[in-house]
Amino acid sequence: MNLKKVVSLLLAILFTYFVVVQYNDPDPEIWMPIYGIAVAASLSVFFEKSPNRYVFFVLAGAYFLSAFQQWPPKYEGVFWGEMAMRSINIELARESLGLAISGLGMIILGFFRN
Repeated sequence: MNLKKVVSLLLAILFTYFVVVQYNDPDPEIWMPIYGIAVAASLSVFFEKSPNRYVFFVLAGAYFLSAFQQWPPKYEGVFWGEMAMRSINIELARESLGLAISGLGMIILGFFRN
């Protein structure tokens, strides 16, 4: 298996994990599809059925823009000992981090796309 397939499969597994942990989120109907798009994009590269590389860069821009908009007004970290939501700022920081990771993943996939 070449590097492109390994990385795209690892990203698909990571984003699938992101989808699964959204199950307990207060608004999973928003976040599951957002990360589901990243899973589909990763699998499209793995199976070599991916669209033009610029689609990945547009997705990356959308994820990064969303991460910027989700940034909390007051940063309190992303963990407070456990995964329970202690404040809205922690939840917003977690969402922003997840979106930024997704954006980074789309850039990586875009460069892997021929």
